[in-house]
Amino acid sequence: MAHASDGHVLEFKLPDLGEGLTEAEIVRWLVEVGDVVAVDQPVVEVETAKAMVEVPCPYGGVVTARFGEEGTELPVGAPLVTVAVGGGGAAADGPARDSVPDAGAAGTPVTETPAAAKAAETPAAEKKAEGSGNVLVGYGTSEAPARRRRVRPGHLAATGASGRANGRVRGAGAVDGPVRTAEPVDGPVPVISPLVRRLARQHDLDLRELTGSGPDGLILRADVEYALRAAAAQGGRTADPEAGTSRVPDSASSAARSEGTRVPLKGVRGAVADKLSRSRREIPDATCWVDADATELMRARTAMNASGGPKISLVALLARICTAALARFPELNSTVDTEAREIVRLDRVHLGFAAQTDRGLVVPVVRDAHTRDAEALTAEFARLTEAARAGRLTPGDLTGGTFTLNNYGVFGVDGSTPIINHPEAAMLGVGRIVPKPWVHEGELAVRQVVQLSLTFDHRVCDGGTAGGFLRYVADCVEQPAVLLRTL
Repeated sequence: MAHASDGHVLEFKLPDLGEGLTEAEIVRWLVEVGDVVAVDQPVVEVETAKAMVEVPCPYGGVVTARFGEEGTELPVGAPLVTVAVGGGGAAADGPARDSVPDAGAAGTPVTETPAAAKAAETPAAEKKAEGSGNVLVGYGTSEAPARRRRVRPGHLAATGASGRANGRVRGAGAVDGPVRTAEPVDGPVPVISPLVRRLARQHDLDLRELTGSGPDGLILRADVEYALRAAAAQGGRTADPEAGTSRVPDSASSAARSEGTRVPLKGVRGAVADKLSRSRREIPDATCWVDADATELMRARTAMNASGGPKISLVALLARICTAALARFPELNSTVDTEAREIVRLDRVHLGFAAQTDRGLVVPVVRDAHTRDAEALTAEFARLTEAARAGRLTPGDLTGGTFTLNNYGVFGVDGSTPIINHPEAAMLGVGRIVPKPWVHEGELAVRQVVQLSLTFDHRVCDGGTAGGFLRYVADCVEQPAVLLRTL
């Protein structure tokens, strides 16, 4: 059995993964109980709403417990592992598998060694150790945080535990959802997610009347939705949490909903749904489009690639055209601060591009695209695309974009009306490039034609600006020499 002599046990919690992410799903454990880990060694792979992330542990020592099975969703701050540190004689004789798990928490450790029990007797003042200090976003590693436990719905029934959450006894109703308390709870409301607060506010629901199913009584979105459905059912109506309305149930539609396969709207798919819905709700968008003769652009690319050196991609050339156009029309490289009622024009172009992967649509971001030439853009697009397909994109790779380029021509379609990637102000869509009849120099000819479409936030500019941007892009596609003015 692995242990640490003259050491103590530290608990490592799921860190803040940045960009407002409040939870993650355990995809794969990278260590077993009893394994010896080094500082900053990845111990678990988790999936957030934005990316797959390997989480490194800031402590070195012996893993004494893991919290949560694969597939379990944990909030930020929930325990991940405990590590016995400080001892010099860590030797692995095999992981300990005979310990009895604590039945009172959803983050119940898979296995726990006697070293973990020893930690409970260690004074709090002694539970400090030096860590790496640079693991992920938004937390330090110099001191072990306090333990938190998570209560899974249904876990109490399975274990026969009495079931207490946040100091309040929970009965059988806790298995299926949150408990409505008779009296409002004193003190701060245990809610982390601003989305949960907003959902409750939209439906005039007092969060103090709920007992959450999360760790330490944390109120989750599922708790609010359960309470809304329960309240609507008492009135003979069906709640629609997203629309903020309720309706009388229809027997035919109810029967239809009971059939078929239900797919959870979570992870990347859920994040895309939330973002696109928010874009449609908040942004008054408009779309304009134009056909362009891309024959000369294709010839220019062929000439570039025939001269030796790294090959230049078509999307890199289109990106270079976008950054030149944004320099002329900076209104479209902006965002709207609705609270301040201000348009914020951004100084740097962080160019997002749509990439289809096995996990769904993602939008990696090329930082400072305006400072890169076609060769550098090609290399960065290739790096991010490969990372996207392998599921290795970090949250930082997927956030902070200021303008998006969407090449949907790879799907064999000519045009679309893109939905703006909130909170950006515009997106350029590029269709397939195909031979078509075209009037060239006064005569009918077969040319390589592409449809370009621009969806823009009508709050940041009017049609004249949007049309000017799109016309400049089309001119550069038709006559690449136009770009020489900005090189």
